[in-house]
Amino acid sequence: MAYQCQRECYQQQFSTTVVSCIPTEQKLEVNGRKETVKGFHVVFKDTILFPEGGGQPDDRGVVNDIPVLRVTRQGADALHFVTSPLPEGCEAHMKVDWERRFDHMQQHSGQHLITAIADLEFGYKTTSWELGRQRSVIELDTPGLKPEQMEFLERTVNEKIRASVPVNVKEVSVDDPLVEQVRSRGLPDDHAGPVRIIEIEGVDSNMCCGTHVSNLSHLQAIKILGVEKGKKNKSNLIFIAGNRILQYTDQCFSVEKALTSLLKTGPEKHVEAVDKIQKSVKMLQKSNLNLLRDLAVLTAQAFKSDPKRGKLFTLHRKEGDNEFMNIIANEIGTEETLIFLTVGDEKATGLFLLAGPVEMVDSLGPRVSEMLEGKGAGKNGRYQGRANRMSRRSEVTTLLQESLELHSQQEE
Repeated sequence: MAYQCQRECYQQQFSTTVVSCIPTEQKLEVNGRKETVKGFHVVFKDTILFPEGGGQPDDRGVVNDIPVLRVTRQGADALHFVTSPLPEGCEAHMKVDWERRFDHMQQHSGQHLITAIADLEFGYKTTSWELGRQRSVIELDTPGLKPEQMEFLERTVNEKIRASVPVNVKEVSVDDPLVEQVRSRGLPDDHAGPVRIIEIEGVDSNMCCGTHVSNLSHLQAIKILGVEKGKKNKSNLIFIAGNRILQYTDQCFSVEKALTSLLKTGPEKHVEAVDKIQKSVKMLQKSNLNLLRDLAVLTAQAFKSDPKRGKLFTLHRKEGDNEFMNIIANEIGTEETLIFLTVGDEKATGLFLLAGPVEMVDSLGPRVSEMLEGKGAGKNGRYQGRANRMSRRSEVTTLLQESLELHSQQEE
């Protein structure tokens, strides 16, 4: 059937009656995680809340001040998921989340327009599309679009918007000859009731169940953000329409202001300034790496020249990497010395290296990794990995000292 939301897409409030209310549960996103929520599926005599379909997400709203958390379609019925029951036969007053609805209308009609022009001008068919939370994607049956094609496409769709082209909705029976003449990817298996045809006057006719603007001028504008390589030799065209362009512009301007403040230069020189910073950072990183290598060698030499040195060498540095630790181990030598090195946060995460006589490292390596709540692997007298609890370094040192003492006693 055609719902009131499809007949009057701009209607924001509506009164109807409850047909059924059945206990159920639904998986919903709660604080960024999927959770099973218990509630009720309510069917109304009619609805202004659109159930998801045609690539368009469902509406949100309230019924008798009860939030509607999902709207899905089952055959001819629109199932409204709520967490409080509504008695059968009672009157229900609906309010749609208009900001969400109008945004969906703008993006969906924008997709129809882009799809039609891409087909008319280039012969590129739309094979699927997704109305995303921030931007939408149209999958086109072509391996790529040239920059001049994207420019032409964006210019042409915005010309149609400025021309205030009407958008009409027709409802026809399934056996109407018009159904065979319009663009379509076919009807769903559980389709019921009349077929809706969305006509952009002089541009396109297409079967669609979604909600749309009544005039292209209501789209305000369309911005094509780019094209990415898609699956199976297809291309994904990314776009935003209407109010999303204003939001996108606000975000870009905020970033521009922040960069101007940080870089101490105008927007026209931001790229040049960032390029200079990146080159400076690379030079500093290279210099820092060389200094770390020199420090590793000096650290090892200082230990080797100490007449009072023992058979255990331990060291922790906040700055460093695996290469830093391996240079120290190579310089000291691992035949007679047990080496325990760590780099990173003193109490949280970091890297570790245990090096020394093969038998001792093979035995102690997994225990060290376990104590540091990390993961590691080893061979040929070296065991290294990532640690999640560096605060236990002193406990590891105690373990290694006790193991060396026991090993000396066994040799005697």
